Amino acid sequence: MNRLKQKLMSQFSDRNTKVLTPKNCQSVEMYFSSQKMAKTIGKLAQKTPEVGKTVGGLLVKKGFTYQFMSPEDLHVFSQLTTTNITQRITVPYSGAFSVIHHRLKRLYESVEQSVDEESGVPTLQVHECVTVKLESEKHISLHWPSDPLSDMVSDSIVALILKISRNVPKLMDEFDVLKMEEENKKKTEKVMLALLISLFGDVKVGENGKLIINIDGNVAVLNKESGEVECENEGLKERVRAAFQRIQSSVKPIPLSAP
Repeated sequence: MNRLKQKLMSQFSDRNTKVLTPKNCQSVEMYFSSQKMAKTIGKLAQKTPEVGKTVGGLLVKKGFTYQFMSPEDLHVFSQLTTTNITQRITVPYSGAFSVIHHRLKRLYESVEQSVDEESGVPTLQVHECVTVKLESEKHISLHWPSDPLSDMVSDSIVALILKISRNVPKLMDEFDVLKMEEENKKKTEKVMLALLISLFGDVKVGENGKLIINIDGNVAVLNKESGEVECENEGLKERVRAAFQRIQSSVKPIPLSAP
């Protein structure tokens, strides 16, 4: 160790290097800088991100260096590869497929109906991540890519289908579903009107279903479909708009967004 110390000191004499030779079993504490630098490579490095913009990718440690890259470039700059896992589950269900469509529209903002190209059976695309397919008269299948958000959506859909199987009559047809939708719409409008009355007092239904709100001679006209408010008093106009948005968010489907 002493010979190694002398060799190191002579080799790095121009750098004023200090060499420590601890004794056997002597404890030595070494302090390293906690700051780490990652080098962006591949597709992520093609364009400089704007200040404050979030950039997503994979952080790969290679020795003592860190590389930040897109998942598509993982096999190019390392010996690792990526893969996608698609999950599938079959749920027993013998009711009308339109009932599931109706219930999912009440729960999720994005529900698109289509027909499977291969089998020709009706399908539903929920939140652009989970596909609900009518496999047979007695079974419903769910297909989704494995990720936390899709897993959460699929769990809620399975719970919803099982609840429908227990509560909804099996002979319910499309006419019954439309009738149910109309009744639910009327109930929603009734709840919204009651809440507005509790907030502003004098609320009446005018032409084309618009709501007329009168407070101390100030009149505000609320369009229930678009949420637009017509009023000369800017203070009352903003109050009505904010109240309607809060009420609507509590009775309408809740939209989902990816973090």
